[in-house]
Amino acid sequence: MMSADEALAFIKSQGIVLVAARGPVPRLVEAILGEPIRGSWWAHPASHQIFAVLTKVGESNDLLMCRLIEDKVTLVHRRLWPALVRLESRFTRRQLAQLHQEHTSSGRHRNRIAAFPSWVPQTVTKEAAQMSTAQAEQALASVIGDGRKRPRSRR
Repeated sequence: MMSADEALAFIKSQGIVLVAARGPVPRLVEAILGEPIRGSWWAHPASHQIFAVLTKVGESNDLLMCRLIEDKVTLVHRRLWPALVRLESRFTRRQLAQLHQEHTSSGRHRNRIAAFPSWVPQTVTKEAAQMSTAQAEQALASVIGDGRKRPRSRR
């Protein structure tokens, strides 16, 4: 099983991952386990360890948690933030909003949302302005495909 540091290195190398959903990019929970998961990861015998790694990973300032891909929880490494900003018109504001997952003392789970572009650091905005559209498209090829907004899947 991956440690939180190994999971962060995995996300950095991939650039974009889905936390648990299936899609066009790797699933972080499967990378953490090192094997495919059938059904919910919460039902897996290692669910507590997975949760601990995800919680630690979620504390990183180098990750954007959002709903970029098919409205599923997606992690984007900071190295790709300038490309997101450069191509912002290809995404909805909902896709680019930053999620902060909180676990309340009662055990409930809730999301706080920071609207785009309020979460974007000024340095990232400057990097985006210096990036060509082609560079941004190449960086985000696994997500944008043909460049059109992706419809939400109907599962």
